Amino acid sequence: MATDKNNLIVYCEYEDGKVADVSLELLTKGRALADKLGIKLEAVVAGDNLKDIENQIFPYGVDKVYKFEDKHLYPYTSLPHSSILINLFKEIQPQIAFMGATSIGRDLGPRVSSALHSGLTADCTSLEIGDHKDPKTGKEYKNLLYQIRPAFGGNIVATIVNPDNRPQMATVREGVMKKEIKNPDYKGEVVNLDVNKYTCPEDYVVEVIDRHIEKSKVNLKGSPVIVAGGYGVGSKENFDLLTKFADVLGGEVGASRAAVDAGWVDHDRQIGQTGVTVRPKLYIACGISGQIQHIAGMQDSSIIISINSDPDAPINAIADYVITGKMEDVLPKLIKYYKKNSK
Repeated sequence: MATDKNNLIVYCEYEDGKVADVSLELLTKGRALADKLGIKLEAVVAGDNLKDIENQIFPYGVDKVYKFEDKHLYPYTSLPHSSILINLFKEIQPQIAFMGATSIGRDLGPRVSSALHSGLTADCTSLEIGDHKDPKTGKEYKNLLYQIRPAFGGNIVATIVNPDNRPQMATVREGVMKKEIKNPDYKGEVVNLDVNKYTCPEDYVVEVIDRHIEKSKVNLKGSPVIVAGGYGVGSKENFDLLTKFADVLGGEVGASRAAVDAGWVDHDRQIGQTGVTVRPKLYIACGISGQIQHIAGMQDSSIIISINSDPDAPINAIADYVITGKMEDVLPKLIKYYKKNSK
């Protein structure tokens, strides 16, 4: 049964001397939720050479960080990191636990939630605190974590609650939450823990001898201008027009899942719930209908322009400007006039 006095904890990924952005985003959201619940925000990090980890974490309003430092914990392997979280969570019994929906979080989250019988909602797009009444028993619950995400192919937005089991666990993709320092001088408590008390020798049967990580050549998150195409673009050849337009504007080309599934563009350019979340200054959506899952990945763009032959396309409802027409007709004119006016 839940003991709802306990704290909110975030598993922080640590690579090349830096805490991952997604972890800092979750700390920002975690701080806001912890304040609402009147509880403390905690963090856990496991790895090697964690010398200034607290200086990176504390400014986000972290009250306590649990440090597990050992050369065997880096690079990440499933078993020791899982054992650390499972045994730590049994000990401190957090009310809520977050981690990034990264390759690490996708591996770690299900292992931990399964061992603790806690449940887990993956790829949340929103996290809130609210009350819940069980329709069968009539029992009322206060201050549950609302784990919100698109479901059924993006046709609905589902709110998922975990009334009784703890921790209430959720993963979130990078970029979905905003990263915001609470106070540069915020100071919390550091708890150094003995790795051997939380793991066993069998956890280290797998050793990473060498690894190579290819850096992404696409920088959607850092681009101030994104020209994105959907299924309405019509063909791989038509995407060349988007590329030309993006080059003129000094931006990047993005895509909806439908365009990626059609094979017109690579997956690393996919924007949305199953792709990247972006917040550019200008987002130009070409032939994108605007399914919930895509909108979840770009709705915080400063200015949204929709170019669509369908005047009733759902994306038009969130667009600042709507151009009704065929992309093949509209883009060449935009390119022409932009070049003319930018001389």
